[in-house]
Amino acid sequence: MNKHLLYLFLFLLAACGAEEEISQNVFFAGEIVNPTTTHVVLYKGDVVVDSAKLDERSRFSFQLDSITEGLYHFNHDPEVQYIYLQKGDSIVIRLNTVDFDESLIFTGRGEEINNFLLELFLANEEEAERIRSYYTLEPKEFATKIDSLKQEKLDILDGLTVEADLSDKEEKIAKTSVFYNYNMYKEVYPFRHKRRTNNSVINDLPDDFYDYRSELTFDDQDLTYLRPYYNFVKYHVGNLSYMTCVNSCDIETSVIRNQLHFNKHKLHIIDSLVEEKELKDNLFRNVAFDYLLKVHDTEKNNESFIEGFHELSSNNRHINEINTLYEGIKNIQPNKKIPSIQVLDLEGNTISLPEIAKNQNTVFYFWSGTDRTHFENIKRRIAKLTSEKPDYSYVGINIKTEQGHWKALLESSNLDPENQFRAPDFEALTKALIIYPLNKCIVTKNDVIVDAFANVYGPL
Repeated sequence: MNKHLLYLFLFLLAACGAEEEISQNVFFAGEIVNPTTTHVVLYKGDVVVDSAKLDERSRFSFQLDSITEGLYHFNHDPEVQYIYLQKGDSIVIRLNTVDFDESLIFTGRGEEINNFLLELFLANEEEAERIRSYYTLEPKEFATKIDSLKQEKLDILDGLTVEADLSDKEEKIAKTSVFYNYNMYKEVYPFRHKRRTNNSVINDLPDDFYDYRSELTFDDQDLTYLRPYYNFVKYHVGNLSYMTCVNSCDIETSVIRNQLHFNKHKLHIIDSLVEEKELKDNLFRNVAFDYLLKVHDTEKNNESFIEGFHELSSNNRHINEINTLYEGIKNIQPNKKIPSIQVLDLEGNTISLPEIAKNQNTVFYFWSGTDRTHFENIKRRIAKLTSEKPDYSYVGINIKTEQGHWKALLESSNLDPENQFRAPDFEALTKALIIYPLNKCIVTKNDVIVDAFANVYGPL
C-alpha cells in the first residue's frame, strides 16, 4: 500500500511540475464585436510579436511562449490598446469597436494590472475637460487639484496591490503611469495658463512646484512605450527647451516652438538627458517629424536642422525614415517642379502630376473613400473655391480607395470627373508629396510649386 501511495505521490508531483511548465506560456484571446479588420496584431514596442486572424465568430487567440514580462499593445486597425503580459497569464478580452476603449474588459489571470491601466486611461479622458478648467487657477491651487487626482489613483492602486498578487514590475508600471500622467499637467501648466489668462507665471511658480522632478528617470527600458511616461518626457523636454530659449537666446518672435534654435535645443536636451537608447531614438524622431512636418521652415533651416540631427543621432533606428521625410520636403520647396508621380484617370490611363499641372494654375487636394465625412466636406469646399476663384483648376487625388469604390463615389458627387485621379501607390505618393495632414493642398503655377503646404480650407 505504501508503494502505491509513493507512486501516486510521484505521479501528482510530476503532473504539478508539468502544469507549472505549461503555465510559463501565455494565452491571450478574445472576441471583437463589429470588427474593422480581419486580424489582431500584437506588438512589443514597435516590433510585431504575432498576429491572429479572426474566425467566423470574430474571435482570435494567441499562444505565446518565452515572452519577456512587460508592456505590449495590440492593434485592431485603426485602434490600439495596451496589454501587460507575463508568463502564466491567461487573458481573455471582449470589446466592441463602436466604443473600443469603453467596452474593453480583461478577464482571467493577469486581469488586475490590465484593468487598472485601462481604467487610468479612461479616467484621463473623462477628466480632460475638468483639468482644462484648472489651467486658469493660480499655481498653488492648480498643484493641489492635480495632486488630489493623483493621490486618488494611488489609493486605488494600494487597494489593488493588497487584493491582487502584482509582480514588482507590474506595480512599477502602474505607479509610474499615475506618477507621470498627473505630473505631465504640471509641465504644461505655465503655458496653458498663459494661453487662457494672458498672464505669465513661469517665473513665479512656488519653489516646490516641480519637486517631483527629483524622482524622474530616463534609463528604464520598461517605460519606453508607456504612454503617460512618453508624453511626460516630451512635454518635459519642451519645457526645458523653452526655458533655455528664454534665458539664453535672442528671441525675435513669441512663437518660440516654431524656431529652428528651439528644436535644436530639444535635440541637445534629449541627448544629454536620456540614457535609454530606444527612448532617445523615439524622442529624436518625434522632434524631427514635429519640426519638418509642422513648421514648414526654409530649405536652409531644414538643412541646418538635419545636419544637427545627424551629428547627435547618426545611428538612430529611425534614420532612414527621417532622411526620406527630409528629402521629400526638400523636393517640394517653392519654385521647384512638382514631382513626377504617376496617377490614374477614370479610364485607367496613367498621367504624371507635371502633365496635369502644365499651362495652368492648379490646386492639388487629397481625399480618401475611407473617410466619408472628410469627402463630404471636401466636395463642399471645392465647390466654393471653384465659384470664388475660377482661375484655378482644382484637381483631386484619391488615396487608399479601391477603384470601383472610387468611381462609385465620384458618380454620386458633383466633382468634375476630368479633374479626378487615383493614386495607385499610396506609399510613393506620400513620400514624394508628404501628405500630412489630409487637408493639405499643393498650389502650382504651370508645373512649378508655389506652396506645397497650403491648407485647402485656408487662403490660397
